[in-house]
Amino acid sequence: MDDLDFSSSGKQRTAVPAAPAPLYNAAVARAFFESAGREEAAAAGTKFFVENEKASRILLKRDKMYLLLEGEVALLARGRPVGTVKTGEIFGEMAAITESPRSATAVAKTACRVIGLDDKQFMAALREKPEFALMLLGLMIRRLRAMLGRLSGIPAAAEARESRVFDKAMLAALAKGLGESALVRYDRGKLIMVQGQVGALMYVVLEGRVAITLRGATVEHVGPGGVFGEMALVDQSTRAANAAAETDCALLAINRTVFLNLLKSDPTFGVSLLTAVAERVRNLAAGVN
Repeated sequence: MDDLDFSSSGKQRTAVPAAPAPLYNAAVARAFFESAGREEAAAAGTKFFVENEKASRILLKRDKMYLLLEGEVALLARGRPVGTVKTGEIFGEMAAITESPRSATAVAKTACRVIGLDDKQFMAALREKPEFALMLLGLMIRRLRAMLGRLSGIPAAAEARESRVFDKAMLAALAKGLGESALVRYDRGKLIMVQGQVGALMYVVLEGRVAITLRGATVEHVGPGGVFGEMALVDQSTRAANAAAETDCALLAINRTVFLNLLKSDPTFGVSLLTAVAERVRNLAAGVN
């Protein structure tokens, strides 16, 4: 699994962390998109997607994410420029992963060449190039940590929601595949993880409910099928929040080696985690803005 471990050392940590290395690798992105998609030309002025647009499978319309091979793409929100996509960058991934409405309009500023992937092509590409899921998770988590760092005050407890990442079938498969050695139990009220600590495990809730708190406020409830602790496992940094058992809980504890093997062997696992993290980014961005 060394091919999936982007860190210089999966087991050792220095007392003073070095400056974060660039997470985005254009070569990894290109190999991923080329494994399941094909190049398309787009004339200047072409709209790849429109703000608030949402895919409809009934109308056979699927969201796509794109890799820009050549040219320049402008991102507009409410008719105003909010960003620019350069050659080698991806765009449209948030809505494509979460199946949520587009948060911006993407229009070609110049003649462009792109590779677009719909949901089926994305799954096919993950089977071939699972390292892309780890890279994208890392990028989303870095963005999430940056937004958390900009928060001032205490988050509103009223915004707390219950999250679920894996359906019953996937949850049962994980429990069976990981076995009893991965099962841990916490009594009601017990702390599971503490903000600022180095994280070596992520957790999947089998039974019970866990409260995620930030600055003393509950920001998320994690029930059966939900996950927490994945941020520190992916970027090998410190915990971003506290977690405590709201009820007696049964959890699956997953270390980084097992996590990387799951990403490689089951693209559904990677897609589920990408969706969960992307939703957290969208929800937090909506609260900040």
